[in-house]
Amino acid sequence: MNISELADEIIEERRIKRGDDLSIFLTSDLNDLCEGADRIRAHFIGNKVDLCSIINGRSGRCPEDCKYCAQSVHNHTDCEVYDFLDEEKIIELCNVNAKEGVHRFSIVTAGKALTGSEFDKAIAAYDTMRESCDIELCASMGFLTKEQLHRLHEAGVTSYHHNIETSKRNFPNICTTHTYEQKMETLRMVKDEGMYVCSGGIIGMGETWEDRLDMAISLSEVQVDSIPINVLMPIKGTPLENQKMLSEDEILRTIAFFRYINPTAHIRLAAGRALLTNDGESAFKSGASATITGNMLTTVACATIRSDIEMIKNMGRSV
Repeated sequence: MNISELADEIIEERRIKRGDDLSIFLTSDLNDLCEGADRIRAHFIGNKVDLCSIINGRSGRCPEDCKYCAQSVHNHTDCEVYDFLDEEKIIELCNVNAKEGVHRFSIVTAGKALTGSEFDKAIAAYDTMRESCDIELCASMGFLTKEQLHRLHEAGVTSYHHNIETSKRNFPNICTTHTYEQKMETLRMVKDEGMYVCSGGIIGMGETWEDRLDMAISLSEVQVDSIPINVLMPIKGTPLENQKMLSEDEILRTIAFFRYINPTAHIRLAAGRALLTNDGESAFKSGASATITGNMLTTVACATIRSDIEMIKNMGRSV
């Protein structure tokens, strides 16, 4: 079987499972692989591109030791540090995104979990956004409890983001202050709450191709709805500051096989789009169907909402 035939089988409802021979994703011609991924995307997702945007609601002083992160207290960066933002700033940016045509807006906070009075402030902000902003709401606040997830859901949050970051095998090389299984348990709680599940990871942290394939399989087993693929942009002061950046071909191969393994999920471009042709146009032709957009990413933003929409429309797709 060649990769084009495999794409046909996936369109006809075959699903890749753990234990299958995945070597075809690493040995196939890249152009053929990406062409098949794009056909799978067109069949299951169509031409509409999903746009989401975030605001960094609380920054710095994170006790976790994730080796890629500028916000960890274990690393030595020039990360901006502040407590939970005033509600007015959050509502203002939410409205801007809604008016520009973004589909979903998320508050993202540093730390293992948002708790106490700051969590209460987040609930209040979501209550206001639900009433005053014409946009779907998302949250990314770490290891919340079932009760907290339910409170968010009641406040209008329909989507929760929680990356697994990498494969189970590689996870201890990236973080030691929490576990891969804690990540997976959080995703299961989000599913149980009936919320849209957004979870992906970061490539380019020294992992193997097999680690990337394993992450794709793990996300398919949880049946996540959206998979953000971040490409490491090494940050000075972190343990990964000297990590070699990935080539565009490596990134596109990864995006493409994530589409084969997760045919019905949104494959979402995130950090690292600057490494791709025209801020990600090549990726949208290789299986991607969504992107984080705007100017409030946790690392340097690489595209504005309007330029993203223009690029998408020029490709013959819609938002």
